[in-house]
Amino acid sequence: MKGKKTEGHPYIPNSVKSVQTAMMADIGIRNIEELYQAIPLSLRLNRLLELPKPLPSELELKRHVMNILSRNQTCEQYTSFLGGGCYRHYVPAICDEINQRSEFLTAYAGEPYEDHGRFQSLFEFQSLMAELLDLEVVNVPTYDWSQAASTVVRMAGRITGRDEILIADTISPGRRAVIQNYCHPVMKVDFCRHDPATGMLDLNDLESKFTPRTAGIYFENPSYLGFIETQGKSAARIAHSQGGLSLVGVDPISLGILEPPGGYGADIVCGDIQSLGMHMHFGGGLAGFIATRDKKDFVMEYPSRLFGIARTSVEGEYGFGDVAYDRTSFGMREAGKEFVGTHSALWGITAAVYLSLVGPVGMEKLARTILERSLYAQSRINEITCLRSPLFSSPHFKEFVVDFNGTGLSVAEVNHRLYKRGIFGGKDLSREFEDLSGCSLYCVTEMHSQTDINRLADALKDICSQGGSDEESR
Repeated sequence: MKGKKTEGHPYIPNSVKSVQTAMMADIGIRNIEELYQAIPLSLRLNRLLELPKPLPSELELKRHVMNILSRNQTCEQYTSFLGGGCYRHYVPAICDEINQRSEFLTAYAGEPYEDHGRFQSLFEFQSLMAELLDLEVVNVPTYDWSQAASTVVRMAGRITGRDEILIADTISPGRRAVIQNYCHPVMKVDFCRHDPATGMLDLNDLESKFTPRTAGIYFENPSYLGFIETQGKSAARIAHSQGGLSLVGVDPISLGILEPPGGYGADIVCGDIQSLGMHMHFGGGLAGFIATRDKKDFVMEYPSRLFGIARTSVEGEYGFGDVAYDRTSFGMREAGKEFVGTHSALWGITAAVYLSLVGPVGMEKLARTILERSLYAQSRINEITCLRSPLFSSPHFKEFVVDFNGTGLSVAEVNHRLYKRGIFGGKDLSREFEDLSGCSLYCVTEMHSQTDINRLADALKDICSQGGSDEESR
């Protein structure tokens, strides 16, 4: 009715005073504050939230939100060379079509007799990933690569009965922090230095730091900084000679052209499947995986779900269900090795669709395309007198470090000038690694055309020629 004041907030449940009063009376309290007595005053806001006035019209609300979102500049509008853990790859339309179907999108949980299709889909994901990784056992996805890497380290500790781990110091600071958080106070984390020229593991440092308490070495290939670790077999040999394990993080896209980690001695492999059919989603389209050989002492240390296939009572018919369900927190509850949930299962189904569609030949072509285009980008940028690309002398896949120290500009200044030209520059490494101040991590995928790369190189050349002048700011 016109002029009538709306009581409560249209988008906050139970905000009408009369409803709140009735609910409080039902549970025996007089004030909502009584519900929060266990929370110390120092942790409370102690004031009302500064909420804007409600927009009662759905049309007005939608227009308001769309106006806010229109301020964003995305990699769909700008040419983006950002990577560092979340990548812009092509997502076939069928990936979105399948993962938006209600039987997958809303099937949060269930058991084999009521959720047979989802279990089979995740079994197919595991099988496809196992073929790509050349390993027998792959889990239902975890939250992201950082969680998967942390879980792998803890698995290694339990398998070997040791309480220390060595990690390559070139992994991302974010992943490093998550691993340290997962390991404290159960395992001690130490870091293995890299060769400053190649970026690869310093094998002498690795060997000298390995002790009878070291569960293994964790490194990534390709690394966070993009270079390919060609010493994987040597690192595994050092670990195995000391009774430890070789743990490798990998970008599955790279396996279209690179040898799977199991081929150079990896005992446990992990990584992220975001590149297999998932949009970037503002950094949220992530899902980690873990893979091992089919050995009981390894399989029983997985905290996450594993789906297997088995014969049913009907001749010639098979069913799908959990393998060693009692391992998980679903079966053991608080005695479980680690809490797991179903938050990333939908991405596993998406990756299964992607891998089925692309196939082995397609994966090889895709990886080769990325390798060729990233090499072209490195070469074009390196032609610019004041730049060094790549910083490390090792071969690279998809990502590489560019040194801007010869420009007289900070990476932030270079990126700002690129942004004004409709380009997202590389990730600034200055705050992540002390020895990479003035350096940036660039990413090139199959989404970058030769025109895109030439445009970047031309823009960088022009920016370098301008130096620290104010012309770009005008």
